[in-house]
Amino acid sequence: MPAVVVVGAGVVGLSAALEAQARGLSVTVIDREGPAAGASAGNAGAFAFPDILPLASPGILRQAPKWLLDPLGPLSVPVAYAPRLAPWMWRFWRASRPAQVEASTRAQTAMMRLAAETLDSFLERAGLAKMLRREGQLQVYEGAREFEASMPGWDARAAEGVEFRHLTGDEIAEVQPGLSPRFTHAAFTPGWCTIDDPKDYTLALADKVRSNGGEIVIAEATALTPDGVRTSVGDLKGRVVLAAGAHSHHLARTAGVRIPLETERGYNTTLPGNAFDLRQHITFSAHGFVVSRLSSGLRVGGAVELGGLERPPNFARADAMLRKARAFLPGLDASGGTQWMGFRPSLPDSLPAIGTLPGHDNVICAFGHGHLGLTQSTATARIVADLLTGRTPEIDMAPFSPARFARAT
Repeated sequence: MPAVVVVGAGVVGLSAALEAQARGLSVTVIDREGPAAGASAGNAGAFAFPDILPLASPGILRQAPKWLLDPLGPLSVPVAYAPRLAPWMWRFWRASRPAQVEASTRAQTAMMRLAAETLDSFLERAGLAKMLRREGQLQVYEGAREFEASMPGWDARAAEGVEFRHLTGDEIAEVQPGLSPRFTHAAFTPGWCTIDDPKDYTLALADKVRSNGGEIVIAEATALTPDGVRTSVGDLKGRVVLAAGAHSHHLARTAGVRIPLETERGYNTTLPGNAFDLRQHITFSAHGFVVSRLSSGLRVGGAVELGGLERPPNFARADAMLRKARAFLPGLDASGGTQWMGFRPSLPDSLPAIGTLPGHDNVICAFGHGHLGLTQSTATARIVADLLTGRTPEIDMAPFSPARFARAT
């Protein structure tokens, strides 16, 4: 069987490995720490299919200056890291122009539709359908002014056929009892799903890859080669799927290609499951965090810290979100929590890089999903398997091409 080497044992890499196996390909997965060691373990567990709006947008640009003044707010850039971030922020600004936002929204919508269409069959084949919850999402707003400011986004969703309904007053309490009355408006999106626990799910994917005859090697990939990838345990030959999350651009550079991947450092606190009677995922948009119910507990997390891979965690950011959660959910028991920080791989136009690495037909990129790695994992896996087997993907891949940013080093 043709050999495939998947670099990265997170949810995207392992999903791609399973789809490749389903097409009759022999797969080896390599990861520096092993399955579910990164963002795939500590995310909010959401399949956020209605989340079609790119982070790069005029709305974010308007809010960014206010957020940046608060070191513990929804968006933070450590002062010492700002010069390194400047080129990425310039590209982010360019991607926030209305015409680019409209194009990115169309591309993201196509990806989300494919993700929703592929999820059930993927879970059935993997024997994991029982882990999926269809509870929806409640996005809440403090007052009419904040709600009205969100309307362009809901109009854009409506134009793309995303199902939702707006709620006020007692309607909100019926959907989620115990929410602070300061939240006077909300939107409920029934198409939002969650997984029991993202770490357990990713580990289960790894088990399935192994049971299908695949090998998972714990080693560091150090360089791409003309016929595979060089690792700390020797060279592996085959077509390469580069799905190493926030580390992917470093490997791309070993092949002479520079891609502007940046690291969003996300924080959360996981509380015991009885900390609050949460009925569904809640998004506090203006504050940049969510509360999600998982089998492992209640997870309070989010925010964006653009600070790279090297800086130590700043868990004051997790503490700040937990304090807000206590105010927003007055009955929340905030004791006994476990903190976590992980790296989200993000490109400046909010779209992942999926496709052939420029100048290297042997390498298929599958990284840069930002907050949407779990959400888009099955769609990405379907596309990668199509590219590996010479099939035409079901959606237009031009907006996701790695070549849109790449330039020679």
